[in-house]
Amino acid sequence: MLRRSLILFAMLALSAGMAFVGSDANAMARPGPAGVNLGGPIHLVGPATQGVGGIRHADQSTNWSGYADTSGRFTRASASWTQPAGHCGSGQQFAAFWVGIDGFNSSTVEQTGSEVDCIGGRAEYVAWFEMFPGPSQNYSNTVRAGDHFNATVTYNGGESFTLFIQDTTEGWSHSTNASLGSAPGLSSAEVIAEAPCCTSSGGILPLTNFGTVNFTGSTANGEAIGTSSLGPVEINMINNSGQLKDSCSGLSGGENFSCTWIRSS
Repeated sequence: MLRRSLILFAMLALSAGMAFVGSDANAMARPGPAGVNLGGPIHLVGPATQGVGGIRHADQSTNWSGYADTSGRFTRASASWTQPAGHCGSGQQFAAFWVGIDGFNSSTVEQTGSEVDCIGGRAEYVAWFEMFPGPSQNYSNTVRAGDHFNATVTYNGGESFTLFIQDTTEGWSHSTNASLGSAPGLSSAEVIAEAPCCTSSGGILPLTNFGTVNFTGSTANGEAIGTSSLGPVEINMINNSGQLKDSCSGLSGGENFSCTWIRSS
């Protein structure tokens, strides 16, 4: 991703033992804005509240919104979405949309998705994958507002994952095999809109005005993400004053929802 694909971090992560096996030739690290570090797991804040409609509870986070399953061992997560347009003002803003395993109650995240960043008043779009705490890797393919994405993260055993992403509008796809370099937790599966982290001071980056993003077919282990036995949790993104940064709908059919931007920070 633009905000956190620093070649230096890639070198450090590789030297620490994280390996990409069979990664596509079109995956590339791209330098991010000055002072931007890697992202990572959810930043939970405040007490959980009672969920409704089969949702176990609702949590507040400063960087994630959407839904996560948290009960069981998760080996596959999938979702589809349409890339929203970025509405850019002054300064830099960032927003990512992804499907992944881990990160809700573990220190690793295995994920793939798309992004819209506002750089110099201009919206820039990219697709990527990440094996956190390693660096994100951008794909060099064209991404535009309105593109339709399908994505799946699959655990292969050991430390190995396959991260699949397909842009059906532009007509490209990638299936990347990657090794985490440590034992994964496999403790959650999620479909997320994210305000990426972090600045050099550790703060969450401003959230791009993305309008509304629609997620469909959100599943974990082949079941709808809202399946009660999977322990579904609603996640609401808030700022430091407790105000919502975006608002996500309830689940339709247990697997479809939308998130609408409210404020950058």
